[in-house]
Amino acid sequence: MFPFSRILLAMACTFALPAASAMAAPHADAAQAKAMLEKAVATIKTAGAAPAFAAFNRKDGAFNTGELYVFVFDLNGVYEAYGAHPGLVGRDVSDLTDAEGKPIVRDMIEIARTSGHGKINYVWLNRADNRIERKMSLIELVGDHVVGVGYYAP
Repeated sequence: MFPFSRILLAMACTFALPAASAMAAPHADAAQAKAMLEKAVATIKTAGAAPAFAAFNRKDGAFNTGELYVFVFDLNGVYEAYGAHPGLVGRDVSDLTDAEGKPIVRDMIEIARTSGHGKINYVWLNRADNRIERKMSLIELVGDHVVGVGYYAP
């Protein structure tokens, strides 16, 4: 009976593993996030802030593709665009912290002010799979706007 149990277990694992991996969506990567950030910055510079922000806020637009979306806040920490939740535009998020209590918006503003661009690592809810995961956001200062795109780090 013992060998038969092992065979059943091996068969169950063989069929379960492909199904589990098929359900897990692949994460976007750093190159994709960087490309979207570059496109967002170019859009602000060519079209202007207001039309660019409207494009960033479109749920079905080019700046909102699965896990990747553009977010923008001013130097006071007020959302100007937020592809994941456009309804939060206008909200002061200067005190926003990640799942570990890190003041991410303040840190992003500081990086933007001192370097003009950079990246920040934090812990965030991945709404695609509803899990808390490590996230990296690439940010760039464009005028008085902190523009960013984040991706879930492996």
